[in-house]
Amino acid sequence: MNSCEGILLIDKPTGLTSHDVVNVVRKKIGVKKVGHTGTLDPLATGLLIILVGRRYTKKQSKFLKQNKQYQVTIKLGVETDTYDSDGEIVGKSPPASVNKITKQDIVTTLKKFQGEINQTVPPFSAVKVDGKKLYQLARQKKEIKKLPVKKIIIKKIKLISFNNKTFETELLVDCSSGTYIRSLAHDIGESLGVGAHVTKLRRTKIGSLSVKKAIFLQNLQKLAICSRILLA
Repeated sequence: MNSCEGILLIDKPTGLTSHDVVNVVRKKIGVKKVGHTGTLDPLATGLLIILVGRRYTKKQSKFLKQNKQYQVTIKLGVETDTYDSDGEIVGKSPPASVNKITKQDIVTTLKKFQGEINQTVPPFSAVKVDGKKLYQLARQKKEIKKLPVKKIIIKKIKLISFNNKTFETELLVDCSSGTYIRSLAHDIGESLGVGAHVTKLRRTKIGSLSVKKAIFLQNLQKLAICSRILLA
């Protein structure tokens, strides 16, 4: 067996797509069959599971369906078209409205999102409608009459910190596979009546695997990759 076959845990930096990370690993070790097990937006950092070798890329579906954990920072009072800070601002709430939001308001609102909920897919996503990816339609400024809705489970949502001057709110979220954290942030903002978008997003766990055991992309060398492979 190739010593570099298996599962590699990468701590993805911001600014790269998940596919960019796959390409870096592929070039470093000279293996064509390399894949990932769940997309992270370019803005996001954190755990990305990379499958190396044909035997392991076949196991992709096993990891796609596992629960995820995220740390996310959202800014209240400002909405963007992508639901994160990479997008264009499409709405701002009056400062007076935002200033009224308290820590207790946020804690109370978060309870509404605990458990099984219906989540509307964000317009900038890879979900297909009529054979076309939503982000393609969104970039073309085409009207999307009805965005897809799916059931997700928020197992835990906890307020970590709230800055009542910048109105940035940090949350810990344990959720089912397929959850859009950008949509969650958008919906929390809507529920508070002031709008919101994601400014920072970090995936910390996929199933039982933690980002604490991941390697930084900039530190990758062939030897480092092979030594950090998990044979599972």
